[in-house]
Amino acid sequence: MTLFTIATFNVKNLIGPDQEYYQYMTYTPEEYAWKQDWMANQIFSMDADIIGFQEIFTQDALENVLEAADDIGQQSNDAVLPTRDKSYRKKAIFRKLGYTPYADAGLAFAPNANDTGTPGQRRPGLAILSRFGFAEPPEIIQVLDTPLHIPLSDLGGGDAGHYTVTRLSRPIQKARIPIKGQIVTVFNCHLKSKLGEYVKPAAADFAPEADLTQYDAAGRAMGSLRAALRRMAEAWVLRREILAELEQGRPVMVLGDFNDAEHAVSSEIISGEAPFRNYSWMLRHDAQDRNDRYSKSDAAKIRTSVLERQLTSAEKFFVRKSLRDMVYTAAFGGVYESLDQIYMSHHFHPDNAQRIGEMEYLSVFNDHLTDGSHPEAPYNKLASDHGQIMAHMKLGTPE
Repeated sequence: MTLFTIATFNVKNLIGPDQEYYQYMTYTPEEYAWKQDWMANQIFSMDADIIGFQEIFTQDALENVLEAADDIGQQSNDAVLPTRDKSYRKKAIFRKLGYTPYADAGLAFAPNANDTGTPGQRRPGLAILSRFGFAEPPEIIQVLDTPLHIPLSDLGGGDAGHYTVTRLSRPIQKARIPIKGQIVTVFNCHLKSKLGEYVKPAAADFAPEADLTQYDAAGRAMGSLRAALRRMAEAWVLRREILAELEQGRPVMVLGDFNDAEHAVSSEIISGEAPFRNYSWMLRHDAQDRNDRYSKSDAAKIRTSVLERQLTSAEKFFVRKSLRDMVYTAAFGGVYESLDQIYMSHHFHPDNAQRIGEMEYLSVFNDHLTDGSHPEAPYNKLASDHGQIMAHMKLGTPE
């Protein structure tokens, strides 16, 4: 039996000091040192074997954080791990206190194709950290070789045009990770946020909807519509890549900041449909009369096809295994949501007799979150506005 942990961590704008990432937004050296130390302590606390990071502007900033985490971990090991001259050296409980450094781990950074490097107009990328390394160089999916055309039909039956996506707002990472003889395909993503997309006229300095003194409710609602369309299109691109792996029989785990809750349409696009318990009561797609329904064998085949392509969230497994009914990774204005997820293919589902492993526990690191109404502005700026989640996995043949 092999145990490993996998986590997702939206770090909130990691970049070095005195670098303007968004307009008028920078970290002083003191602020950067605070943020680096905070992140290092979070990573030390997680001690995860695989971490998917979001909102990474530069690889060197992340490498500095990992070095700081290893320093904290080494100090902890020196203090708590038993040595040959200590009488408690054989007590197995102390193995749980050990931290494994990331010095030999694989790190893959995915810069954002939309990032020109222009101060104040930066765009963050992603990174995957793996103590198991990578079976092959990780892939980056962002600029689409073939634009995605989403045809729309009018409810009256006519053509209603199409929505086109040529590139994603942020990259998707695809990494094949060898875990003690088993290769698992891990996707790391950060889908388009809920912040509205507003169109700036050619001769204007800003979009009209951005002027809150001339509040345009309908225009801002249209901005939210554009953002939702983009987020769902990005979710479909990710789903296409997931299905390509599943069709080859490969175990899949998907993690990251979905910017939507588990039951949002964009999240359900990624996870796939949930099957009906019985399809034999449904009219066939080619029904010739009212009693022309799917047979029991058809129903079983349909259900199997859906389940083999469905992903399930670690949060759902956790709620099922415990008495907790709420996990949250983001809070704003009194609204608590789970925007960060870890999804797993049927290869890890406890109901699958042919599973290769399953989740034992889910850790949620959200004690630092506030709902946006607290007065600690510097803390809110420097700590992440997302909680971290970590799935504790075991690989092995079911008993």
